[in-house]
Amino acid sequence: MKGIIALHTLLPFLLFSAILPLSFSAQPRNAKKPKTPYSDNNHHRLSSSAVFKLQGNVYPLGHYTVSLNIGYPPKLYDLDIDSGSDLTWVQCDAPCKGCTKPRDQLYKPNHNLVQCVDQLCSEVHLSMAYNCPSPDDPCDYEVEYADHGSSLGVLVRDYIPFQFTNGSVVRPRVAFGCGYDQKYSGSNSPPATSGVLGLGNGRASILSQLHSLGLIRNVVGHCLSAQGGGFLFFGDDFIPSSGIVWTSMLSSSSEKHYSSGPAELVFNGKATAVKGLELIFDSGSSYTYFNSQAYQAVVDLVTKDLKGKQLKRATDDPSLPICWKGAKSFESLSDVKKYFKPLALSFKKIMNLQMHLPPESYLIITKHGNVCLGILDGTEVGLENLNIIGDITLQDKMVIYDNEKQQIGWVSSNCDRLPNVDRDLEGDFPHPYATNLGIFGDRCPASYEETGCE
Repeated sequence: MKGIIALHTLLPFLLFSAILPLSFSAQPRNAKKPKTPYSDNNHHRLSSSAVFKLQGNVYPLGHYTVSLNIGYPPKLYDLDIDSGSDLTWVQCDAPCKGCTKPRDQLYKPNHNLVQCVDQLCSEVHLSMAYNCPSPDDPCDYEVEYADHGSSLGVLVRDYIPFQFTNGSVVRPRVAFGCGYDQKYSGSNSPPATSGVLGLGNGRASILSQLHSLGLIRNVVGHCLSAQGGGFLFFGDDFIPSSGIVWTSMLSSSSEKHYSSGPAELVFNGKATAVKGLELIFDSGSSYTYFNSQAYQAVVDLVTKDLKGKQLKRATDDPSLPICWKGAKSFESLSDVKKYFKPLALSFKKIMNLQMHLPPESYLIITKHGNVCLGILDGTEVGLENLNIIGDITLQDKMVIYDNEKQQIGWVSSNCDRLPNVDRDLEGDFPHPYATNLGIFGDRCPASYEETGCE
């Protein structure tokens, strides 16, 4: 579980989320924009979107990844999606510690280091006292995550091509990290990914950079399928016109991730003593983490409700801290849903605003055939009083982070299919919307020729 950045903001890598219509007061959808050097046509719209297929699952992988082409010639990198941090980084073709990929799959800088006087460099250094020793020095970065994993490297700026759903092609140069020293926590082997795609709301995120270039609205969303996979999108084209539950982002939250609250814990439709929970929506965390008081309340409520039912504690299952076994092995959550009551998070500032957590939003079935609680004690792992809504709870929901409206929204969704898009995009994710692959073709595009193309 990756997750919220801690070192310079809060805690930064957990093993290493009012019913209102979404409307924008900005430029009308049918308004024309002047041609920019980043667009291949003159009808590019700020309201266009890009969508990407996801791979992965909560268990047993513990992460969801997206594949992005970077550089020219473009090379494909699989990145762990993380709404808890904003910096994107890939493993660097340099003397590289903690790299999980063979050298030919590492990113190789090509005279494109970001200098430390670059404005974006200050965005990755949260300390206001950051000094640039020399204007020609490269911009270094160090990001530590909530599980105490980390990445150390330098910022580079390179082309990341996108094909938007309105047909326009853009090839912006954006900044990201080239990580040459990665550390991973825990006894598990590090994930075999190329790096992290930071989806947080800091200015260093790729989304923020695309927005600052006038290419896209500052909106990002994901839909994680409980069956594995799902999709990620930039922009607002995929947001349903109705049914979304919206809550405000906390104005006091860090600029790097998405927080909401306060929320009250509800068990089987009844209020509990757990109130005032501030929540961080974190797609980089496999599981949901509550502070010790809230966690113990969940454990007590569930345990009490299971009395007299045909489940016993499975203390020999190391998958998660609390597991149960039945008379025979369970094959899926449908085998155990009848034993467990639904939870909910009730946002008391807005009447009847809740995030519903059916049993499948907080339970997993392990390879041993047991059912385990996917809500964990965050205080025990160093999160202090933070509460993290992780992938297990975000599954089968479209979750939208609207940085322009400062709102977080969600709605139950079939994450195996794209909603409300053209017929030729339904079902599977056909090229070119599956990734940003293949946009360049076999020629050096003009935007590269201007800066030298190899």
